[in-house]
Amino acid sequence: MNMFASLSAPPLFAGAATLRQRLLQCAAALAAGWPLYWVLGPQPAGVLAWCAPLPVLWLALRSSRRDAAWMTLLAAVLGLSSNLAYFRLLMPMPAVLAAIVVKALLWLLVVLATRRIVLRYRAGWTVLAYPVLWVAVDTLMAALLRDGNWGSLAYSQADHLAMLQVAALAGVPGLLFLLCLLPSALALLLAGGRAYAPAALASVLLVAAAWAGGAWRLQQAPVPVAGGPLAGLVAIDDFIGPATPPARAQAIWDQYAQHVDRLAGQGAQLLLLPEKIAVLSPAQAAAVQQRFQALARRTGTWITLGIGVQEGGGRRNLAWLFAPDGAAPVSYQKHHLAPPERDFLAGGAYAVQPVAGRAMGLAICKDMHFASFGQAYGAAGASVMLVPAWDFQLDAWMGARMTVVRGVENGYAVLRAAREGVLTVSDAYGRVLAQRASSEMPGSTLLGPLPAAVPVATWAGWLGPLVGWLCAVLGGILLCVGRRAVPAD
Repeated sequence: MNMFASLSAPPLFAGAATLRQRLLQCAAALAAGWPLYWVLGPQPAGVLAWCAPLPVLWLALRSSRRDAAWMTLLAAVLGLSSNLAYFRLLMPMPAVLAAIVVKALLWLLVVLATRRIVLRYRAGWTVLAYPVLWVAVDTLMAALLRDGNWGSLAYSQADHLAMLQVAALAGVPGLLFLLCLLPSALALLLAGGRAYAPAALASVLLVAAAWAGGAWRLQQAPVPVAGGPLAGLVAIDDFIGPATPPARAQAIWDQYAQHVDRLAGQGAQLLLLPEKIAVLSPAQAAAVQQRFQALARRTGTWITLGIGVQEGGGRRNLAWLFAPDGAAPVSYQKHHLAPPERDFLAGGAYAVQPVAGRAMGLAICKDMHFASFGQAYGAAGASVMLVPAWDFQLDAWMGARMTVVRGVENGYAVLRAAREGVLTVSDAYGRVLAQRASSEMPGSTLLGPLPAAVPVATWAGWLGPLVGWLCAVLGGILLCVGRRAVPAD
């Protein structure tokens, strides 16, 4: 018996294209897109991500190619509309709609290519088509786009620590592969019947083994010890811009200084302030630098803050790290600029500094959205990353958790202080040791443990890119070999 006999039956909703049938198809497509709505936005439901693509894949396998195309597109647009409000903060409406349409077309490409390969070859190995194609797309986005693979479905697992440990082995590509493998296997099992059971079982066992391995890794991880060194994080959402009255600007700077004094008095050895507290002229920046040099010397602490400097050659987004001896700060310039920073100059150097017995690296916000950037600091020996940041409220979870994933991939802890976001302290296993939402004046503070400088081995630095680019090559091959027409399509 043909293992895909059930898939060779008349397509779902086959027959004359009556109004009733079209309405049923629309309802099915919208029902399939609804789970995607909760996993494709800036704060995805991690558990739901394991099954959200299943209805779309099942519909595509049980429908004609033409119906599968428009139903997939409708479901994807509904799912991606969860980003509408966030995208609108960054782009004009035409660009927002274009971004959603392009992302929906990527869903259409992957789902239709998966459908063609499955129905063409009708073999157990085709369960790999959907995960391979998505990892290929994700890898190319990460390498080629200015925003990388922001919002990759893999980041939905950042709060699911056992599965997150896969990122230490094979990075985001490995985690995304497993995340796509399970719904692929279940969709083919439901559409293809018992003949697909071995492939589905093997997929479930692989995912279960990954979860068990991650749980074991967490069990072996050192337990954070109470009473150790402390770090203080501060964020005031108010921005000091050109139109800010001088008295108001002075009040904000004074408030930051008061928070530093108070947290240092509570035992914090390291203070982290957010990104681009103000954009200043060189003279104004020099005055701020002198003030915080003196503050670091007086409190005996390390202080990191973000500042923008307007110079003749352009504007720079900097992070300054002040030492307790009051010396001139270590300066780091942001590499990956956000859309509102089009007139800023991008940096290219890295900064790793011994701080409180730990090798600490400096980064700014969006820098940590890129795996290759995170890997560079891992290779440089950083055990802790200090990340001043500025989010957009709606993406607070995603911004923080993408940074947490970088720490898991490369074996270092992360301290991240974000305006209009979240203050977080996470360790090399992705455990969030402390967190608090930012707020407007007088702002928010967080006193948390300074993670221990324990070497944590990972393979993601080489295996992650290998998995990603291997899937990119295999994805191209699958697209080529799947071009032949599907029988009775």
